[in-house]
Amino acid sequence: MSKSPSSIDGFVPRNRGTAVVKQPSQGQQQPTRKSRTQRPAASIAQPQRPRVGVNRSEIDDSLKEIDEPERDVKGRVKKTPEQKARRKKIIKRVLIALLIIVVAIGGYVGIKAAIAGSKAFRGNIFDFVQKAPLKMDENGRSNVLIVGTSEDSEGGTHPGGNLTDSIMVLSLDQNKKNAYMISMPRDMWVKLDEPCDVGYESKINAVYMCGSEDGQDEAAGVKALQNKVGEVFGLDLQYYVHVNNTVVKDAVDAVGGVSVKVESEDPRGIYDPNFDWQCNHQCHMVDYKNGEVAQMDGEHALAFARARNAAGGYGLPNGNFDREKNQQKVMRALQEKAISAGTLTNIGKVTSLIDAFGNNLRTNFEIKEIRTLADLGQVINGDKLQSVSLTKEGEMVVTTGNVSGQSVVRPIDGIYDYSGIQQYIKKQINSDAVTKEAAEVVVLNGSGIAGAAQIEADKLGDKGFMVGATDNAPAGEYGKVKIYQIGNGNSATKARLEKIYGVKVTAGDPPVLVGETTKFVVVVGTIANSRAAQ
Repeated sequence: MSKSPSSIDGFVPRNRGTAVVKQPSQGQQQPTRKSRTQRPAASIAQPQRPRVGVNRSEIDDSLKEIDEPERDVKGRVKKTPEQKARRKKIIKRVLIALLIIVVAIGGYVGIKAAIAGSKAFRGNIFDFVQKAPLKMDENGRSNVLIVGTSEDSEGGTHPGGNLTDSIMVLSLDQNKKNAYMISMPRDMWVKLDEPCDVGYESKINAVYMCGSEDGQDEAAGVKALQNKVGEVFGLDLQYYVHVNNTVVKDAVDAVGGVSVKVESEDPRGIYDPNFDWQCNHQCHMVDYKNGEVAQMDGEHALAFARARNAAGGYGLPNGNFDREKNQQKVMRALQEKAISAGTLTNIGKVTSLIDAFGNNLRTNFEIKEIRTLADLGQVINGDKLQSVSLTKEGEMVVTTGNVSGQSVVRPIDGIYDYSGIQQYIKKQINSDAVTKEAAEVVVLNGSGIAGAAQIEADKLGDKGFMVGATDNAPAGEYGKVKIYQIGNGNSATKARLEKIYGVKVTAGDPPVLVGETTKFVVVVGTIANSRAAQ
């Protein structure tokens, strides 16, 4: 059987006829292939008949090639229905492929988040599909205690690793979409609910250590600290988040670092040599120029958040107060970076962030609340996330002091008197106009029923009013209740009082002399009788 002609690049040369080449005789030199003229002459066994003219199909093909394609009004070549259908089919296939990839990636991230959540959060892993609202206090706020310990430092041998050197409260309003960060001074002097090795009273950073028996019972320690911080701040703390140094470092690294503006009273900036051992004293871990927007990785961000007025350093003259401000800066920078497009579209960063939280964070948030938290994290940023300082110039509510030879932080109103702190925080975090005005209200008892003024004062305080003194009113007729306004302004407070009691505010002098800061006087009359009957 004869072989078919060989092909070149997949094309088989057309067989024009059978050519027979004369074979050279023995001893005759073989022809070379230098040129076409050197080829041996061939005898044609069946000579090919030359073709004359062209057929109809070739003419039609030629005409198709020279026809001008049809164009639309914009000069674009119109596609045939077959071309359009083919294009739609290609696009559809590409979209389906992309959708499969997105679903696969989303499924992977979702599963990873669910697994990590099951480590840190409470509840069943299948609760991840739910979106439960957060628990709230009577003012509609969800308050989270964020506490940091360093038991993971130095291979877990760090002395005092269960002292909570970072204590912060994050107060969220999931309906109004705002949040406030309030740092608790770690040296705040408090009474302990249970006696401990440190005694019956101590700095607040020892509360967790005492309550948890030096880290053996985390739940008990956190509960004790929640109660004590709530007592000082006057807040109901529904949640807690317990982190260590590793979670801060890993979380910052997961998002690719953070940017923090350095602000110090010292024109040189901030320098703290305490952490230079981490690089064998070959560098400065905390050394930044004032006004610089520092780019920090995890190690540097953690050192910056822990830096304070160390020997040989400068730029942190207020010690722990400055450190608390910088901790809030790192938290804010981490939150902004975590919700940025560059992080959310980077699967590696997202999964690394999930790992950082899942491996090192402990909380009483439930898995079914994660999606609510995630949504709040997306919208509460910028001006919607504010910091509350207890040492703001002109509005300071805490100061330093000395107790039993220890340098401590105490309320300006005196040891264990947290009323000023509580009123200040309520004023700051409550977006209610009455609380913002902070107009002082004095309550007088004109009913003749013992304790009526104090009962009414407590009710007004719970509603956000800043209540001053309570006392008895001179004998007289006050009707259900009578309200006096001293001076002008404070329209929100005036309107709220009128709405609560259903009476008009009287402009004029109250029946007793009051202090210069008093703006309203409420005289309780027969309303006390009706409430006593209830």
